Parts: sequence; structure tokens; C-alpha cells
Amino acid sequence: MSVDLETIQARLLDVLPAARITVRRNPGPAAQHSLLVDCADLVDVCRMLRDTPDLAFDYLSNVTGVDWLDSSMADAVAAPAEGEAAAPATGFLEVIYHLYSTTRRVGPLVLRARTIDRGANVQIPSVVAVFRSAEFQEREIFDLYGVEFTGHPDLRRILMWDGFEDHPMRKDYVAPDDCEYEPTPHAAVLQKAKRHYAPS
Repeated sequence: MSVDLETIQARLLDVLPAARITVRRNPGPAAQHSLLVDCADLVDVCRMLRDTPDLAFDYLSNVTGVDWLDSSMADAVAAPAEGEAAAPATGFLEVIYHLYSTTRRVGPLVLRARTIDRGANVQIPSVVAVFRSAEFQEREIFDLYGVEFTGHPDLRRILMWDGFEDHPMRKDYVAPDDCEYEPTPHAAVLQKAKRHYAPS
């Protein structure tokens, strides 16, 4: 069963009138529209979506990240309604949540939360206290995109090693050229490797 975003938004704002929640339209063929939720309201919104009987979004199936290096592209896939604010001028990171109601057989309800920028202000509250299924997925987004989930019970890398210093899913990430990821380097990989290792 499909999700009626306007009804859900109105229901949320009835209980959380100060919350900043806007509908974002996806103009693509999938037309998977979403709710953009301000970070300050995210945990309360998730808790209400889960605990309100007529909403009952009790299952968080997926959490993923997006790096909007070019912030204008964010509005191309999640367009603001007329009169609503466009994406910030600087790049930012976005976390996307897919919620389902298993009792009402409704979903997915897509939520979005955005960081202020891609630098020092990359904090988004963890929703692990509401949806335990977010624990490893938030760790993965932290590891690969650099989003800092405040309040996460165990925020540490899950895919990359502890000494790794970057976030490989960021769009401006430059892979090092001295990784020995090929057992028998050849062609361009061999030429890159020769710059770092003495000839044998």
C-alpha cells in the first residue's frame, strides 16, 4: 500500500507543531517522494512514527547516505514544494531512511535528514534508540561518508580499518595509488606501484 505523505506530515505536525518537516517530490519514474526532516526533530519524528497506532511505522529496513558535493543536484531528485527553501548553497551529506508499517502493510515511507555541510558540521542524531536495526547501518554511513551520528552507542568504523583516514564513498575521494589490492599488479596499477616501491 502506498504512503500518503501529506496526511503523515499533517499528523506529525499536529503532535509536533514546531517540527520542520517538508514534503519533497521525486520527479523520476519511481516517484518515490519523501519527507525532509530537520535534524533537531529526527528522533522525535521517528519515535512518533513508530509509536502512534494509526501510523505504526515499526520497521526500519534501510539507512543509506548520499554525498551532495553539488547541492543543486539534491533538489533535482527531491524537489522542494513552491515556497519552500532550496538545498543549501554548499555541499552537504544526506541520510535516507526507509520505514514500513508491518501491521498496516504500508511503505516505504522515505525520510531524509541533512548535515549543515561536508566539513566540520556533519552531525545527525542517531535513531538507534528508536530503531535498533539502524545500528550497523549508521556505522557504515559513518565509515564511508563521515556522518557523525550523535548518541550512537558504538560509533566506529565497520568496513575500513581503524587507521584509515578518509571516507571512500565521498564524491571527492581520491583512492591512494599504493594499495596492493591486485595480487599480480599489471598495466597502470603496476606503473603506480613502481613509484612507491624499490625495484626488485
